[in-house]
Amino acid sequence: MTILAATDISISFGGIKAIDGVSFAVSPGKILSIIGPNGAGKTTLFNIVSGVYERDQGRIELSGENVTGLTPDKLAARGLSRTFQNLQIFQRMTAAENVMVGRHLRERCNLFADMFRLPSVTRQNSETREAALALLDDVGLKSSADVSAGSLSYGACKRLEIARALAAEPRVLLLDEPAAGCNPVETEEIDELIRRVAARGIAVVLVEHDMKLVMKISDHILVLNRGKPIAEGGPREVRDNPAVLEAYLGKHGAKEAARA
Repeated sequence: MTILAATDISISFGGIKAIDGVSFAVSPGKILSIIGPNGAGKTTLFNIVSGVYERDQGRIELSGENVTGLTPDKLAARGLSRTFQNLQIFQRMTAAENVMVGRHLRERCNLFADMFRLPSVTRQNSETREAALALLDDVGLKSSADVSAGSLSYGACKRLEIARALAAEPRVLLLDEPAAGCNPVETEEIDELIRRVAARGIAVVLVEHDMKLVMKISDHILVLNRGKPIAEGGPREVRDNPAVLEAYLGKHGAKEAARA
């Protein structure tokens, strides 16, 4: 069963095609990785799927519904969350507050109730904090719940951003380079976290340059070059593809992939 499908997606900037006829599909509980060199169009594809960019052509379906052209907030309300290459956390807020922000789509109280501090608001705020603490526990940050996000380590901030994305209770999670800048220990923590997310039945679409991580956790891999799909398949199939190894993983990446 497919939960997210993108078909024949294309977009141009200044007459140059950044994405050219890309299609992919992912099922609940599966991990799809999208790889390729810098400039291949990976983040651009994410921006189209998540509603940041409007595609020139193609179709996007979420749980069988045509969601092509919907804005990020409407997609999030339908169960699609994402993280970004560059950290998008609120440095001066606590870790718990950052995650609570991600719960706003699930909150039921209106402005009137909030203005007059009705009992329903107090109850909901308590429920939201409890949910945030549970998510922080899931990502190993519960002890830092009331710590300013700006004082957390880089790897912890990466996990915090994933926790905030999960706060919206997504069915599909797009992760844009979650291990970028992380040391080996932090990368292993990200690895374990992504596996736990998928084990809950959430579909994960991953853009990542760490080939060892990609080869370890992916169910399926799509390789892009200059906006076009040039290979896809399981980790072993992609790893053993000479063109992919030479042109897109490079010698260092090929060695890492071989060890995975």
